[in-house]
Amino acid sequence: MDRITTMNAFVTVANEGSFTKAAEKLDISNQLVSKYVSHLEELLNTRLFNRTTRKVHLTEAGEQCFQHAQHILESMNDMEGYFGQLTQEAQGILNINAPVSFSTLHLAQLLADFKLKYPAITVNLQLNDRKIDVIEEGFDLALRIGSLKNSSMIAKKLASVRLVLCASPDYINKHGKPNSPEELIPEHYLRYSHMESHQNDSPLLNILTQKKYRQGANFVSNNGEVLTAAAVAGQGYVYQPTFIAGEALKQGKLQIILPEFEPNPVGLYAVYPHRKLLASKLRVFLAFFDDYYGSPPYWDHFNT
Repeated sequence: MDRITTMNAFVTVANEGSFTKAAEKLDISNQLVSKYVSHLEELLNTRLFNRTTRKVHLTEAGEQCFQHAQHILESMNDMEGYFGQLTQEAQGILNINAPVSFSTLHLAQLLADFKLKYPAITVNLQLNDRKIDVIEEGFDLALRIGSLKNSSMIAKKLASVRLVLCASPDYINKHGKPNSPEELIPEHYLRYSHMESHQNDSPLLNILTQKKYRQGANFVSNNGEVLTAAAVAGQGYVYQPTFIAGEALKQGKLQIILPEFEPNPVGLYAVYPHRKLLASKLRVFLAFFDDYYGSPPYWDHFNT
């Protein structure tokens, strides 16, 4: 038998001074009210009421139980009111994990616009490029880029992400444009250390993840912006998402090479634990993020 319902029946009888009046207030039968109170007395192994033909009176134990039960029910009402308000008004701390370069280049403005619309939400943004456990590390969601593996997490695609191989005009003038991935010079590869071979099934990526390219590269970094700047400076060729290289491509500081070997786009995903009963803060953030960058996203607005 539900203890909250039982306590509610007991408190109502105590307030009304009558089982009949309590039954009328609760809109249930007199017998059911009596059953609830009897169950509570059995549970506590004590008499809560002294009953007469006209009225019921709390015993000394009943007085103490009444104080406790009333406090519990008030706390329950406060909790229901609080969470009911949360579902109506988005508020609270939204804990987000996101990749470094994408966030520094493109997430700041989105979060500023989001905060203007939802000022009651506090954003806690943590940046790193390693794979994190959303639940274990206490995040509401993580932004991830790539072809996601199967998992129990929910993944919502937010934008497409192109991966391109590019080099500066100076590099191309000096070394020429390759006609196939096999013509790429391993020592000139500006390699991103977190690149995963399973991200995309493409001949170009298969070449770049070969041992001679992984070990032959003379510039390796875990930051795509640094590698892209090195490519702009003519130090080699770089394989990066267009959300990093797009501005340099737009300005002509970089040019796409081997465009015919460009792999299919991957995705920018929001990854979170549950689909049902989403907290309002997360629900409104996902809705706000949806198509914020456009399709195709604004960083791909350059001439290839």
